Amino acid sequence: MKTRLTELLGIETPIICGGMMRVGTAELAAAASNAGALGVMTALTLPTPELLKAEIEKCQSLTSKPFAVNLTVGVVASEINYDVYVDTICASGVKIVETAGRSPEPFMEKFNAHGIKVIHKCVAVRHALKAERIGVAAVSIDGFECAGHPGEKDVGGLVLFPAAAQALKIPIVASGGIADGRGLVAALALGADGINMGTRFLVTKEAPIHEGIKQKVVEMDENQTRLIFRTFKNTARVYKNGIADNVAEIEAAGGDFSQVHGLVSGQNQEKAWSTGDIEAGMVTVGQCGGLINDIPSCEDLVKNIMSDADEIINERLASMSSGKS
Repeated sequence: MKTRLTELLGIETPIICGGMMRVGTAELAAAASNAGALGVMTALTLPTPELLKAEIEKCQSLTSKPFAVNLTVGVVASEINYDVYVDTICASGVKIVETAGRSPEPFMEKFNAHGIKVIHKCVAVRHALKAERIGVAAVSIDGFECAGHPGEKDVGGLVLFPAAAQALKIPIVASGGIADGRGLVAALALGADGINMGTRFLVTKEAPIHEGIKQKVVEMDENQTRLIFRTFKNTARVYKNGIADNVAEIEAAGGDFSQVHGLVSGQNQEKAWSTGDIEAGMVTVGQCGGLINDIPSCEDLVKNIMSDADEIINERLASMSSGKS
């Protein structure tokens, strides 16, 4: 399948494995890229630029296909020297970067000088237009259904994706609520050039998290997520567990972030990922978890999505168009 996204990035399928903190390792990124999608490592999963350099080199040893590095700017509590991380990425030979959080504008000159294509994640059309103006190659537009930070406007993909498509000239990637071939076909019909999936790649054999967490996502339905941090204007969609309920109660009582910080710490999240205890910490997951019923390899996942999309386009929709029963 050829789209503007596959042509831009040199990938076989219009599918991106979203950059996920603590999950986007070299192994997962390489597995997604080897399957024909675009794998994405997360820079800030590595605590130092030196470790990031080594992780990029590991990914390069595991795949000869394109992969990207995610750099999320300005949403981490600790002080980070982003310039050093950017320099490390630029020196690595990586040619695709996914940015999120604040605008990548301060780094665009360096990225451009090294021939790096930037895909910026946005939650609103106005942010996407700003990203287009500063010269990013594509935007990934996050609908309200997505895991992580959906923004504060609560616009679902069914409206947000075509709104972005009609406003922008550069390729757009639909993100949020997509887990299968049906989602890919729908996104293409709405004007997107490809899809970005985080939660779906989270539940693959190569994802470096405990099988217990993967199984909980397989078992969940579309109602098993909760929005937290709304009162802090930093809304996050997470798995609806005791931690999420507790945070919501503290927010409803007028509490400030200092009262929930310990509950949602990275240390607790790491405990959940590594032990499989869904109640141990905040677990980021999207509503599309309700559509996930198995734990395939990345290769099988991409193959099944493309096969299902092909069947939908060439059989189901074609029969409707031709008037066949």
